[in-house]
Amino acid sequence: MSAGTQSSENAKALVERYYAAFNAGDAGGMLACLTEDVAHDVNQGGRRTGKDLFAEFCAHMARCYREELTDIVVMPAADGSRVAAEFTVNGTYLADDEGLPAASGQTYCLPAGTFFEISGGLISRVTTYYNLQDWIAQVTGEGA
Repeated sequence: MSAGTQSSENAKALVERYYAAFNAGDAGGMLACLTEDVAHDVNQGGRRTGKDLFAEFCAHMARCYREELTDIVVMPAADGSRVAAEFTVNGTYLADDEGLPAASGQTYCLPAGTFFEISGGLISRVTTYYNLQDWIAQVTGEGA
């Protein structure tokens, strides 16, 4: 097995561990997969840098949402330096999030994707995309 193949397999396994921790509600497990200076690009938002800000984001998300990711497909680059993942977000909107509709336990299901950079065996960038207008339509009941 070539070094590139092994690196690709390691990168895939790292992202799979990250998502297993996400689905277990284990923010510490997610943080263990990240570099200290991780760049986190929030959907429709700015870049947040560092594990502390990532931990704050995780705490905010846990307060406002309960989510489980299903149908996860992890696709590493041949050299293991980047990974893409596509999945379905199955969630419940638990508490009002600033600038978004009021929460009342609405459920939602939407496709999403994340791009990762891998450095030194850890995730150094997390960039997530989903259709915010689809999510808003689902939680307001106004159709997509």
